[in-house]
Amino acid sequence: MDNSSKAAAATAEYDRLIARHHAMRLRRQLLTPDSPSEASSGDASRGPGSAGHEGYDGAGDQYLIRRDLDLVAPLPELIDHLYTVMFRRRPYLRALFPASMEFQQAHLERVFQHLIDHLHQPVELARMLRRLGRDHRKLGVRPVHYEAFEGALCAAIRHRAGEHWTGDLEAAWVRMLRFAVGAMVAGADSALAEPPYWHALVTGHERRRPDLAVLRVRTGEPYPYRAGQYGTVEHPALPHTWRQYSMGCAPRGDNEVEFHVRRTGPGGVSAALVEHTAVGDRLRLGPPRGSLLPEGEGDRGGDGGGGGVGDGFGRDPARDLLLVAGGTGLAPMKAIVEQQALHRPPGRRVHLFVGARDRADLYDWRALSELALHKPWLALTPVTAGRLADTVAGAGDWREHLACVSGPAGMVASVRTELLAAGLPLARVRYDQVLAR
Repeated sequence: MDNSSKAAAATAEYDRLIARHHAMRLRRQLLTPDSPSEASSGDASRGPGSAGHEGYDGAGDQYLIRRDLDLVAPLPELIDHLYTVMFRRRPYLRALFPASMEFQQAHLERVFQHLIDHLHQPVELARMLRRLGRDHRKLGVRPVHYEAFEGALCAAIRHRAGEHWTGDLEAAWVRMLRFAVGAMVAGADSALAEPPYWHALVTGHERRRPDLAVLRVRTGEPYPYRAGQYGTVEHPALPHTWRQYSMGCAPRGDNEVEFHVRRTGPGGVSAALVEHTAVGDRLRLGPPRGSLLPEGEGDRGGDGGGGGVGDGFGRDPARDLLLVAGGTGLAPMKAIVEQQALHRPPGRRVHLFVGARDRADLYDWRALSELALHKPWLALTPVTAGRLADTVAGAGDWREHLACVSGPAGMVASVRTELLAAGLPLARVRYDQVLAR
């Protein structure tokens, strides 16, 4: 049996184990509906898997961790030692992670930094962590794995701090981790009736540019997303390696989903999807996340969470939309436009600006133009010269609009800055703040 066959067999067996575990947990919940879940009882001081932020002094731990952060910094070295210890002590856990740990380690660094920066806001932080825990079900993560992670973290802290190690320092990190784990386990348990991932068949693959493809996939069961959300995708050539892509169409009755993928480098998921994927191939999709539009705007429910800043919208559902996209950030904007074509409140107008390096980079303009035919409420503006943020800010008075921005981080930041300077309230400028694997 060659390596690819062995990998496929191992993946199939892993899928069966996850499905069996998922079914057993759901059966246990159905048989004892009134009993509290293992993850939702107790508080953050009881150990990995406990949940709840009540009584947790996040601000106190934030002070202790920040005060002594230099003793364990830089975070990448702390994390590198953490994984080294964990895989040495529990070798079987290595199979839950991708072959290359570079992305995973960078992701954990962002998570640690986000936790440290927001510990003084435990309610909001717990909400984000529950979504993260729900999403991590696709990785096969269990509470016992968090216990191994905690032990490795303590070992890494002691190694990095050396003679400056103190019990208070380690205890603050452990309490932070247990708080996070409790919220994540609670999030996972709250989604027992939902699959940890969806199998998808590739039904279309179009190379629009040498480095860009538009994929269509069909799931075997409904994929419950809303226009403006994103999902994670796993390619069979890279087991346990998931990357985020926004859905490029509104929810459809035939369970077909569209993704716009630009190759970001050699050997990754984006390269596999652009260069080594064909009709008939199979992928896996993680749960939908994020929300560029307020909950209730789509015609299917997602997790209702994700990034964005407020909604500023519920009191006036007919507020006009300003959509700004750069690169493959066009995907969620196209989905929103399609959704508006199906369920647009009376009187609402939509203006979509699409930034590109040149005319050839407007890879989906034909589809957008066809979508705009006979829709006087939709205005399309391509921007191939000058700074996109300046063009948008100078094109009209947007102070009464709801703005949605998607694309490269620098572009999103510059557009937000210009819109705020032009008088659009912060609560009505939405964008996704991605903190997911």
